[in-house]
Amino acid sequence: MNIYYFSEEISFQLKEKRKISAWLQRVIAQEGYTLDHLNFIFCTDNYLHGQNITYLGHDTLTDVITFNYTQHTETILGDVYISIERVRENAQTYNRKMVEELYMVMVHGLLHLLSYDDQKPEDQLIMREKEQFYLDQLRPILGLKT
Repeated sequence: MNIYYFSEEISFQLKEKRKISAWLQRVIAQEGYTLDHLNFIFCTDNYLHGQNITYLGHDTLTDVITFNYTQHTETILGDVYISIERVRENAQTYNRKMVEELYMVMVHGLLHLLSYDDQKPEDQLIMREKEQFYLDQLRPILGLKT
């Protein structure tokens, strides 16, 4: 019933952990799920690339990989790995603040655990809408500008 934050091969500390955790728990509840255990692991490109090759067979860089361990529908039990290097680069590419890009990627990973997919264009659109919807809920909590 908790959300935990770790780092691998990088020194990174998430700010506002309690507020972020409360926001993520609200996302889970709004989607009709129950939280069992959720880990966010912040890491380097190299570390995440290794995970991508080893567990998914993809020899590409990515910003987020999600591992779902639940045997029960509508229960969250998983790991979300996030490359801080990719997040920083994507923030520059998309002209966003790094922290906003990070929150977007965090909720993206969570949405995968909530059974959302982004392989097809129509599914990608739904994911983007959900990401924005939930990021908009976080903005007033953290005092972020729109």
